[in-house]
Amino acid sequence: MSHAATTPIDQDLPAGLAPRGIASAYAPQLASKPRPPSAPTDGDRAGTAVLTRTRTRKPNLYRVLILNDDYTPMEFVVHVLERFFNKDRAEATRIMMHVHQNGVGECGVFTYEVAETKVTLVMDLARKHMHPLQCVMEKK
Repeated sequence: MSHAATTPIDQDLPAGLAPRGIASAYAPQLASKPRPPSAPTDGDRAGTAVLTRTRTRKPNLYRVLILNDDYTPMEFVVHVLERFFNKDRAEATRIMMHVHQNGVGECGVFTYEVAETKVTLVMDLARKHMHPLQCVMEKK
C-alpha cells in the first residue's frame, strides 16, 4: 500500500495532507487549532518568570480512644488493641488496664481517615460480639 493512497476517511483532507499513518492523520488537525485569545505567546513571556511558593501542611492528627465499660471482657479489649493497633501483648495489657482504671485510654494517633477506619473496625467487631465497647476519635 502506498503512503499517498487515500482511503474514504482521507477524502475530506485537502490535497497534500494525505496521512502517512494514524498519528499523522491527526497531527494537522491538532496543530491548526487556534490559541485562545488569553493564552500568552512566547513573545509575551520573554525574560520573565513567575515563581510560586507552595506550602504543604501536615495533616491534622486524631487520637483514637477506648472508653471503659462494665461489661466488655478485658481479654476482648486486649485482642482489639493487638489486632487493630498492632500492640504487642504487654503493651495491649498496659493500655487495657489504663482504660479500666481511668475510664479512657489512647490506642494511637493517626490521620483522620486512618483514625476513622480504626474506630469503625473496633466498633463493628464489638457489635459483632455483642459487647458495648466504645471507641472514639478526637482531634489532637
